[in-house]
Amino acid sequence: MSIYIDETKCDGCQLCISACPYGAIDFAENIASLNDNCIFCGLCLPVCSNDAITRKIKSTGMDFANWKGIWVVAEQDRRGIKKVTLELLGEANKLAKARNTHTAVVLLGWGVEQFANLLFRHGADKVYLMDDRRLERFSLDYYSPLLVRTIQRYRPEILLFGATVNGRVLAPSVAVKLGTGLTADCTELSITPEGHLKQTRPAFGGNIMASILCASTRPQMATVRPNVMDKEEMEDWSRGEIIRLEWDLSEFKNRVEQIDFIEAEGEKIDLENAEIIVSGGFGIGSAEKFYLIEEFAEVLGAAVGCSRKVVDSGWKPHDRQVGQTGKTVKPRLYIACGISGAIQHQMGMKKSDKIIAINSDPKAPIFNIADYGIVGDLFEVIPVLKERLKRYVKRA
Repeated sequence: MSIYIDETKCDGCQLCISACPYGAIDFAENIASLNDNCIFCGLCLPVCSNDAITRKIKSTGMDFANWKGIWVVAEQDRRGIKKVTLELLGEANKLAKARNTHTAVVLLGWGVEQFANLLFRHGADKVYLMDDRRLERFSLDYYSPLLVRTIQRYRPEILLFGATVNGRVLAPSVAVKLGTGLTADCTELSITPEGHLKQTRPAFGGNIMASILCASTRPQMATVRPNVMDKEEMEDWSRGEIIRLEWDLSEFKNRVEQIDFIEAEGEKIDLENAEIIVSGGFGIGSAEKFYLIEEFAEVLGAAVGCSRKVVDSGWKPHDRQVGQTGKTVKPRLYIACGISGAIQHQMGMKKSDKIIAINSDPKAPIFNIADYGIVGDLFEVIPVLKERLKRYVKRA
């Protein structure tokens, strides 16, 4: 994609120069011209009354008719298929209906064929399977070239990854090798009337939502954060087709050897999969006072989360952060204690089934999305709730 200035149409008004925040337009001899600072944002286009500035998408000559199917790249660990894979598969089914095509999952690993029926039960029509001991642990040196070769042979129209640690490494590696586009951390996907994948993600600190198209290349690729999409289990399902991939792994050199895997110390309950989360904000006052949140969570059998300011202050590690730059969660119950509820935090928890907010500020933004709000000092409210809950648990 490029921006062009037609010198024959430029009348020297210089409005484009004031519209460009990057200093990408020079002016000489009453004519505007572009320099290397241009990022092709297009902010100069609407201010040009003479249509001297245009944006053109370079044609790749690809025949899009040969690219079909909505694919999900599966992710699994020692506990099985990760929930984000099933969430992506639910979204892939919706996109496939809009495009009148099939859904498929790429499943790489060791001893993973057992998961095929789970994927079929959640809507997959096909599973592209490679079961090899060398794939037991994620390795970019194996996974990336295997995916690239599989994509080049079978040509999916859309490819979805989880925005996980592995997905955020694998997706850009594949995109670069294929020479296609990638949109990261999407929160919404849809199909345009022209048949392109419309990829929506937060931008500028979550203050606006940007919609991005990959109109000139295939496949269209996106990473999606966990707990953003809904997984869908089919009531009436049948076993789909397993396509066994038989690439020669000896062609690839694995440069990294994983010696061991050690679980992170700290919270016992995984934040992204927790049914109940109690999160504390900067209103707690200090790291020492966070015991109040931890004891409350223990009574509920809940995971402990926190806001970004808590992490920035060193009170809690980053893996406990909920929000745009932390984790996206979708528990049955989310209790926000001393959290004001800035848009960046809301983006990480607003899809929770039920939200309870405890805050001394009645105008805190968190109350705008809370199902139940308690205006009060959390150091007075939480102990009362904790004692009431303890009595209830004993009776139960």
